[in-house]
Amino acid sequence: MSKQIFFKGTFILTCAGLMSRVIGFFYRIFLSHTIGAQGLGLYQLIMPLQNLVLAFTVSGIQTSLSRLIASRLALKKEPDARKIFSTGTFMSFSLSSFAAWILYFNASFFAVQILKEPLTESLIKILSFQFPLIALHSCINSYYFAEKKTGVPSGLQLMEQIIRVSSSWILFQIFLSKNIPVTAAIAVGGSLISEIFSAAAGLLLIGLRFSGKKTSFFASLSFVGEIFHTALPLTLNRILLTLLGSIEVILIPQQLQAYGLSGPDSLKIYGIFTGMALPLILFPSTVTNSASVMLMPSIAEMQALDCKERIRSTALKVCTGCMTLGILCTAFFFLLGPFLGIFLFKNPSAGLYIRTLSFICPFLYANTALTSILHGLGRTTRSLVHNTTGILIRISFVLFLIPIIGIKGYLYGILISEMLLSCLHIFALHREILYRQ
Repeated sequence: MSKQIFFKGTFILTCAGLMSRVIGFFYRIFLSHTIGAQGLGLYQLIMPLQNLVLAFTVSGIQTSLSRLIASRLALKKEPDARKIFSTGTFMSFSLSSFAAWILYFNASFFAVQILKEPLTESLIKILSFQFPLIALHSCINSYYFAEKKTGVPSGLQLMEQIIRVSSSWILFQIFLSKNIPVTAAIAVGGSLISEIFSAAAGLLLIGLRFSGKKTSFFASLSFVGEIFHTALPLTLNRILLTLLGSIEVILIPQQLQAYGLSGPDSLKIYGIFTGMALPLILFPSTVTNSASVMLMPSIAEMQALDCKERIRSTALKVCTGCMTLGILCTAFFFLLGPFLGIFLFKNPSAGLYIRTLSFICPFLYANTALTSILHGLGRTTRSLVHNTTGILIRISFVLFLIPIIGIKGYLYGILISEMLLSCLHIFALHREILYRQ
């Protein structure tokens, strides 16, 4: 991949990501004022369940499709690329539909027994309808990423965010006009509507892209084994990390109650942390996330050409850039955290959390790029071990420190885990680039 293609793709993804984050940021403010901190907590509580289902049904297949399609396009085998796309999309859509069926008809079990919060049952039912739609537009995005064309995925991302916010606002107005209590359902409902439009637009675009080009579905079945072989390790990795992350998220409200807070208060604290403070800290990571999407295939190409010096130079530049951005953000959030919490969210606690979280910025932003470099080098297992270690550390802080010092225990756990993760990634890359022959 040339530098021009890399920077162009990164620029397009960054612009779309920044616009999406800006919209999403004000969307969080809107939600904090309409459904409150407790409503935000309920909404965030179902996110691990969504991530887990997507890990099973979408994530591994999407990455597998990008790799396999890119290889066929490089060999000028576009018909095979289309067959791989149609097969992988059918697999992901089928798995997602089955998962949606299970989730919808067992929403009460997941709400009460898994999430330990009966109020999430109605939200889970609405959420279940999203999975087949997410599978469709995720697989469509994978085809365009394989072609190194980021315009369509960026446009779909931006359109999805705009429709999500607009739909939630319309639902809010409808609830008010009919004297219906405004709950987190407006957020989940808005998300469902946005997925419907995003999937429909994606199908239209890919249909036009394939217009006049025949693809036999039965011939496509021959690629099932290849897709499965590539997607399985990626799926297992994502499932493990998502499971651990879900355990972590579910434990936080429970441990806050062990600290002495009531159920509603623990959800309120959790909502302030995940719905207000953390999204603000993650806002600048749009740049590093966009670069990481383009970085992985670039590193893989360099490795195939045995360009160790270019890999070393790229890794150093990326690390330096991410750490510099993180240090600047640390200074900004530390100095202005309390002001931002009151000005944006009308919540002093959010400001304190923003200030505490500011110290993770250099490590958090760098880790995104470092993980992408490891994946580009084919070291997904090593990356999995590192990330698992980080999550286990955070879970330990959740179990043992939150009951003693409250939510601060989790904030300290995040900081230590991100610092350790950076050290592990850098050490692994140092050995990989310098010593591996």
